[in-house]
Amino acid sequence: MTTLATADATEAALRELLAEVGRLRADPATLAADADLHAAGLSSLATVDLMLAIEDRFGIEFPQERLNRRTFGSIAALRAAVEATRQQPA
Repeated sequence: MTTLATADATEAALRELLAEVGRLRADPATLAADADLHAAGLSSLATVDLMLAIEDRFGIEFPQERLNRRTFGSIAALRAAVEATRQQPA
């Protein structure tokens, strides 16, 4: 079960990573959690960089079924994917 504090920390870390590697046209700190990251400028190449940064930061590996545009579509979707991946048995 994910606590609110954990979800908030996950979202904050995702916003930091987006600022570092996302190459967005908008500051990730100002985006709504459900804002379309692709519309904000997240490219295919930046998505790969973001995926690798997320996996490194959280010590996870996204399963194949989560490697899609929807997973990387918003901060909320990314947070849900990270939390779900963390809960999967290694």
